[in-house]
Amino acid sequence: GSGLANRVNHGVLFAATEREGTRRRQQVDTLVEGIGLNRLTRNFARVAPVLDGAISVSDADAVRMARWLMAKDGLFVGSSAAVNCVAALSIARSLGPGHTIVTILADSGHRHLTKFWNDDAMARIGHSTAVPESLDEFAQLL
Repeated sequence: GSGLANRVNHGVLFAATEREGTRRRQQVDTLVEGIGLNRLTRNFARVAPVLDGAISVSDADAVRMARWLMAKDGLFVGSSAAVNCVAALSIARSLGPGHTIVTILADSGHRHLTKFWNDDAMARIGHSTAVPESLDEFAQLL
């Protein structure tokens, strides 16, 4: 979540949703299950010292990337895999040509049929399911 990204990038475990006066009953408001938790687990604490940085990815970008991967590459990915691909694209754009970027497709779309892969559900929360024509077009929106 954004709290963990802030921990990696700035050394402080904090998310804007935890700012004084904004605390909600339900802190995790992301489509990507498990990613919005703002707590430091033992596993994360072990790898944190070797991380170079972290990238926050919006739900809208994850939804668009999943649709793009399905339409263009035939990959039926879940929300975690889509987030990883958005982050990989962001890193590739920042590094430029001549680099190799590796990511993990951590989940398939099969467990996400009622929410993440449900176009009506996405429309109700304001996320477009339109497929960008190219990765360049997608990347311009990041």
